[in-house]
Amino acid sequence: MLTGFILGFFIFPIHGFLEGCCLGDIKRKRPDLGRKTPRRYRAVEGEIFLVTCFDAEVKCFRTGEGNESTSLECGKEFLAEAKHSGNYTCSGSKLFFHLQVVQRTSVGCFQTHRNNVNLPVTQGGKIPCPGLRCGTNTDVTWYTRDQHVDEQHQSSCQENGHLQLCEVRTEHTGIYFCDKQISEQGVRWTFRTAVEVTAIIRDPPRISPYDDNTAEVELGRPNTLLCKVVFHNEVSKSRFAVQWFINDGDKMEKIITKVEREQNDQVIGRANITPQHLEHTYTCIANDTFGTSNITIKLKEKVKDWVPVKWLLVGYLTAPLLLVAGLGFVLHEKWLEIQLIYRSHFQSGKYDGDEKEFDVFLSYVWSPSSAEMEGGLTPDLQKDPDDEACLGRRPLAEQLPAVLEELWGYQLCLLDRDMLPGGVYTDDVALAIQRSQMLICLLSADFLSSSSAVFVLESGVKALLQNSSIKVLLIWTSRAASLSQLDPPLPTLVLRALKVLPTVFWPSGRPATATTHFWRSLKKAVPKHKVKLVSVMQEQ
Repeated sequence: MLTGFILGFFIFPIHGFLEGCCLGDIKRKRPDLGRKTPRRYRAVEGEIFLVTCFDAEVKCFRTGEGNESTSLECGKEFLAEAKHSGNYTCSGSKLFFHLQVVQRTSVGCFQTHRNNVNLPVTQGGKIPCPGLRCGTNTDVTWYTRDQHVDEQHQSSCQENGHLQLCEVRTEHTGIYFCDKQISEQGVRWTFRTAVEVTAIIRDPPRISPYDDNTAEVELGRPNTLLCKVVFHNEVSKSRFAVQWFINDGDKMEKIITKVEREQNDQVIGRANITPQHLEHTYTCIANDTFGTSNITIKLKEKVKDWVPVKWLLVGYLTAPLLLVAGLGFVLHEKWLEIQLIYRSHFQSGKYDGDEKEFDVFLSYVWSPSSAEMEGGLTPDLQKDPDDEACLGRRPLAEQLPAVLEELWGYQLCLLDRDMLPGGVYTDDVALAIQRSQMLICLLSADFLSSSSAVFVLESGVKALLQNSSIKVLLIWTSRAASLSQLDPPLPTLVLRALKVLPTVFWPSGRPATATTHFWRSLKKAVPKHKVKLVSVMQEQ
């Protein structure tokens, strides 16, 4: 009695679960697929086809077709075409078969309208065989890729040639093949057709809820309501609707809704509203072929961030003070640079022919390293310096005096030529700078490392700050590695002046066009008026 009770307890639920579902003809034995005798397959042109081999993926090649070769892969679906017809042998396998692709119009028994089937999940479902009417019997064999359906789905069977699934699950989605055996003139053919099955979920769409079913809005200003919806299957994603409504008592009025698809399969319905009060509620309705869902929200005024009036007054009062203090700090720190910029660009170079003896005080340091021969170009003194065909190669320390004096006619002051011996060097340099319209310094690593050359530059900067009738021009002949790492270090006045004084660069090693541009820039920078030459004989 106890044994019978236990057996009955387990058997009856199973019987109830499978009620109305056939349990028959499970076929375990694999048929001969062309290993002993060639199998003849027939397919419909334009339909999905697959060669079953039950082996690892191998390629099958058409034979006896001349030079043209066509190959098929076992276990891989493809669209059958007329060119696929022929005899095939498979590499690495004993499988060989014949494939005949026929036109759709020549197969009157083929049901083309039954190739796609949608089956609801958790229910029983039937998959029809498109080629069932071809032949007098209803015996068919079902496959999914290289496996019998009966080997994959235990709760399935055949019923009058159709595949009956006792309970549809999402993993049942895929392509199924049914084989129908037909005979023509004593030749046995396997007519293989395909059915695309989609397991669908019948649940209605799901709408993401709002917090407390409330949306914060600003009254009198544009706001956006979002309705985020998830549809559960591909069928409903092609036929759905999302719409916002405004509720005024018992009336519902549609609002223009913009529907957008997100990458995560989520659909968003956007509605722009400008509420004037909080009395109305808003409803979003989403529906597809399997149901309708909705959500109703009420409005809540958004709390605005505010700042106490006293803090606003403090801000208004302190902001100007901070601005003035900041400007004062900048002027204090950059006052020297501001003075140099103003005097160099706006007041320097005022011509006073009676007080000046030289046009240019030229300062440079001659050394082997300053003789840059790799690209320095000098104008021919007898010709136009803009004529690049007449340019030769010489160091800039040699070129510059020649161009300024012999070509352009300026009166130069050179330390090694015009300074009388026996005097005090610092006094002589300061006097010579004061008697010149312009100071030009050829800056290089050797120049910045020479204390006497740096003294000339420092004296020129001091003269510029004291006397607006002199100009200072810097010509970089080469870049120093780091101004802060020079030995001895540069005076602070010189370091700050190097940042703002007018500067041109000697294009060492550059094409002739760049050199020509350098001379043109220098021509614009030198004084426009030349000093009056005083005859030495008249002074004697």
